[in-house]
Amino acid sequence: MTGAPRGPFRYGDRVQLTGPKGKLHTMTIREGGEWHTHQGVLRHEVLVGRPDGSVVQNDMGHEYLALRPLLRDFVMSMPRGAAIVYPKDAGQIVVQADVFPGAVVVEAGVGSGALSLSLLRAVGETGRLLSFERRMEFAEVARANVETFFGEEPAWWEIHEGDLAEALPRDVENGTVDRVVLDMLAPWEVLPAVSDALTPGGVVLCYVATATQLSRVAEFLRDYGSFTEPEASETMVRGWNVDGLSVRPDHRMVGHTGFLITARRLADGSVPPEVKRRASKRSYTDEDQEVWTPGAVGDREITDKNLRKRIRDAEKAAEGVRRAVNGSTEEA
Repeated sequence: MTGAPRGPFRYGDRVQLTGPKGKLHTMTIREGGEWHTHQGVLRHEVLVGRPDGSVVQNDMGHEYLALRPLLRDFVMSMPRGAAIVYPKDAGQIVVQADVFPGAVVVEAGVGSGALSLSLLRAVGETGRLLSFERRMEFAEVARANVETFFGEEPAWWEIHEGDLAEALPRDVENGTVDRVVLDMLAPWEVLPAVSDALTPGGVVLCYVATATQLSRVAEFLRDYGSFTEPEASETMVRGWNVDGLSVRPDHRMVGHTGFLITARRLADGSVPPEVKRRASKRSYTDEDQEVWTPGAVGDREITDKNLRKRIRDAEKAAEGVRRAVNGSTEEA
C-alpha cells in the first residue's frame, strides 16, 4: 500500500511543507511535478529519496521543512461534504469504544470520512469496517478522502447504502459485530438493530451534539434492557503557549463539539444489578428534541451545488494520488 508512514519520500506520497513564516502547504509528490509560489519553484524530484523531516530548498534558495502530514493534519484540511468528527473526539472514540486490531466495526453515518480514517487504522488489515450512509454523495467524498490518505481504498472497508435500522439486519449477521459507532441525529431509532448485531460484551458508542440527544439516548439504553448502564463524557482541548518564561494557556481552545455516550451489550437473558439513581422529574419529549435539531439551532445544511464542488475537490485529490502512484509504478 502507498502512503507508508515511514521511510524516504517517494512518488505518490503526501508531503506537508512548512515555510519560513510557519505557513503549511500540503501536496502529493508527482513525477515531473513542480510547486510554484511567488518566492520560487520547488521541484518535486528534490524530495524523492530524502528522509521524513528533511529541509529542502526551492530554486531561489528558500527553505522548507518537509514532513508527512499526520492524520489530524489531513483531516483538518481535507474536502468536506458533511461536518467532520474532530481529531480530539476521534481519539476518544477509538479508546472509549476499545476499537482493536482485527475488530469488526460498524459506523453510521460516514460523513466526510474523518472518523472512518481513524477506525480503519485502528482495526487494521485483519479487521473490517462497515460504514453505513443514507446519502451516497457524502460517501463519495469520504471514499475519495480515504483513498487520498491511504493511497488506495483499503480492502478491509465496505460502504453500505441505506438507513442503518433497515440495512444493518439486511447486510450483517446477528451477533457478529464487535463495536458500533453512531454519529447521527437520532441514534435511539437504530439501537434495536444495533443490539441484535452486537456480540455479547460488544460496545455501542453514540456521538451526539446536544444535551437533549444525550439524555434521550441514555434513557433508551436503560429502558431497552440489553445494555449496561451508559457512560457519558465530552472532551475539551486547550493548548498552551510555552516560550521561555512565557508559559500560559492559549487564548483560544477547542471546546464543545459533541458528547460521547457508551454502553456494552449484555448476554441474552442477563439482567444487570439495579443502579440507584435520583428520580427524574420528567423525560424529554419529541417536542423537546425538535427544539434542538440542527435546523432549529441555526446549523445550515450544505447546498447541492456546494456539495458537488466538494465531491470534485475530493475526487481531484484522489486522482492526483492515483496518477502519481501509477506514474512511479510505470517508471519502475
